[in-house]
Amino acid sequence: MRVIGLMSGTSYDAIDAGAVDLDLDGDRLVMTPLGLISRGYDDALRSALATALPPAATTLADVCRLDTLIGQAFAAAAVEADRELCDGRAELVASHGQTVYHWVADGQVRGTLQIGQPAWIAEATGLPVVADFRPRDVAAGGQGAPLVSLVDQMWLRGRAGTPVALNLGGIANITAPDGTAYDTGPANALIDAAVRELTPEGRAAHLAYDRGGELAACGTVHEELLARLLDEPYYALPAPKTTGKELFHPAYLRQALRGFEGLAAEDVVATLTRLTALTVAAAVRATGATEVLASGGGVRNPALMAILREELGPAVPVRRSDDLGLPSAAKESYAFAVLGFLTAHGLPGTVPASTGARHPSVLGSITPGRAGLRLPGLAGAGRETPVPTPTRLVVDGQRG
Repeated sequence: MRVIGLMSGTSYDAIDAGAVDLDLDGDRLVMTPLGLISRGYDDALRSALATALPPAATTLADVCRLDTLIGQAFAAAAVEADRELCDGRAELVASHGQTVYHWVADGQVRGTLQIGQPAWIAEATGLPVVADFRPRDVAAGGQGAPLVSLVDQMWLRGRAGTPVALNLGGIANITAPDGTAYDTGPANALIDAAVRELTPEGRAAHLAYDRGGELAACGTVHEELLARLLDEPYYALPAPKTTGKELFHPAYLRQALRGFEGLAAEDVVATLTRLTALTVAAAVRATGATEVLASGGGVRNPALMAILREELGPAVPVRRSDDLGLPSAAKESYAFAVLGFLTAHGLPGTVPASTGARHPSVLGSITPGRAGLRLPGLAGAGRETPVPTPTRLVVDGQRG
């Protein structure tokens, strides 16, 4: 089945559309990557989204407009991916949408909201769309994140030692073979906020992130500020746990910087980069990891990766997921393509040990395509032999 996975992460800098061909082979799910396109939000939409996100106040009118405009942007990306990556032969779209709020109270996720109306995607592509993945896990008592933990476990199963998957997006999360999976804290969220707010006009104000880790590399870590940041209670919470920009947002950074207003932007970014590396390394060490397979935008930050490798030492090598055939830039969009595939086959897409849910759940809501509700995976729903649940993900061309 050719599936397009659509993803925009907590950095909300672009929509990634990754296409894969997926085939069940006994208990193996064989993935053939078909490519990735990435399209940035236009400036007006990105600004409107940033203005509406917590802790800012917003209106239902704003939410409605964003739901529509983001849905249309996702639809355009899906159409392009079908044409350019699938030769017009995609069968299913799996859309994560754009997370705008994750409601956490007293350590429990009460609700979660991803917008980007899937009707626009179904209308533009004519394909069935699986969307709104997270709420079902929340309804089952889970955190609704990290959902990619199931895909990570399938991908790493059978690998020697204790491999840990790491994603460095706006927020960092890990997955260990025993089902341990959670958000460790910010990856790029606070670094991006500092770059946007603190870099002077005429130098790097046009940047949305620390390109190539250049600011961190020429800055000096401020130990007192780092100690204040490490006092954040979230880091001490037990897993399963999840977080997002509801906590680690620009106002959070401004509060942390009170009393340190004279610090150079480079020093603030260097300090935040070390914060990310330290909190990720602590989480990785706690799993007994023997290697780390990293993906997400953070792997393109040499300063962050260097500190992380320094913290973990030579006994725990940090590699990019690309080394195992899974492109780091496309990994999350591919993962949601897999989750959409599982839903289309009536199979659960969660690991209760990872999210804290009471039971595994088939994820998402389905928007029919032009042909009505005809999901490729469920075409033979009346068959006597059920679809086997895959336990291992094999990337076509991956060794081992």
